[in-house]
Amino acid sequence: MLVLAWSPAALAEGVMDSLQAHGFLSQALVVTDHNDFFGPSSSGGGSLKYTEIGANASLRPHPNVLLAAQVLSRRAGGDGRDARPALDYGVIDYQPLSSQQRTLGIQVGRFKNPFGFYNQTRDVAFTRPSILLPQSIYFDRTRSLGLSADGVSVYAEERFKHGTLRFTGGVGTPTTRDLSGQLYPSQLGMEVSGSTSSIAQIRYEHSGGGFTAALSAADVNLDLGLGPHDGELNFQPWILSLQYDEGTWAITGEAALRNISTTDTGGVPGSDMTGESWYVQYSRRFLDDWQWLVRYDSLVSDRDDRSGRAYEAQGRGPAHARFADDITLGLQWRVNPRVLLAAEYHHVDGTGWLPLRDEPDPSDTRRRWNMLLFQLSLRF
Repeated sequence: MLVLAWSPAALAEGVMDSLQAHGFLSQALVVTDHNDFFGPSSSGGGSLKYTEIGANASLRPHPNVLLAAQVLSRRAGGDGRDARPALDYGVIDYQPLSSQQRTLGIQVGRFKNPFGFYNQTRDVAFTRPSILLPQSIYFDRTRSLGLSADGVSVYAEERFKHGTLRFTGGVGTPTTRDLSGQLYPSQLGMEVSGSTSSIAQIRYEHSGGGFTAALSAADVNLDLGLGPHDGELNFQPWILSLQYDEGTWAITGEAALRNISTTDTGGVPGSDMTGESWYVQYSRRFLDDWQWLVRYDSLVSDRDDRSGRAYEAQGRGPAHARFADDITLGLQWRVNPRVLLAAEYHHVDGTGWLPLRDEPDPSDTRRRWNMLLFQLSLRF
């Protein structure tokens, strides 16, 4: 609508010259000794059911207005239905204030949720430090819940002599694509839909990114439906993110507290628990185009039952389904600016972040397991 509102003369002056289009494709092979992840990874030669294909475009019809959108097709296990192309984000971005010292803007549409260091760019493999992001913070199991929301987002940036302070906050309805079968067993028939939620992040970058700190918080609300019964789920995470980047090496750490509460929904009783997550990661760049990393990632679903023994004693599932400790070794080679090859190894104790679609019966899983991933990524 905004584009059509501009006169043909304005378009003739070069609006279309601002059009940019980009795309990317990633294909991975996942191999595990026990437990399936993103398809039948523990049988045969592994699983090739981890594919990401995306295309994005942006247009600036006015110096203060940007139109931007991305369509994404992503398959991560399952039967392929989730690979249907969908709108990843699509916003009208207006900046009423933009100067060398500060910026103020507003976005309307489907915006990417600002939490942690990587969420807003997590779909593009070239922006990730590893094939899989730390699963204790960036759940692929419930990825759609934290990915984006439909609503309004505001952002502000203040630039100082030695650093930059940024704030981003939004109110909207979270996307819940294919979320029902990941939060609850598919045979239960629970319906999940988004309700009005909010999210915000404040972030400071010092010396051009040499040191970065961020604090993210959200209040996420979902409506639950089980037959004639209705319920609610409330998710409130707090995430502290820190990074020190020396140029050839970097240390990154993030920690989160996550409160999840639900009301009674038919035969599913309500609950209220607080989980915790954290990771610390060291990455090293060498030979210009190579990078390796080592990471320790820890997840506890309930701080009052860290080992999961009380959960198992209640007959709700194995204890190891309530935690996961992951040691990761990774290697990346940027063959050229458009081609990236990556490999990584995971040794995991626990199954707290295994996708339910890959392992619908937690009692069939193994507590300790190993995973190898190989990925080819292209961009244009």
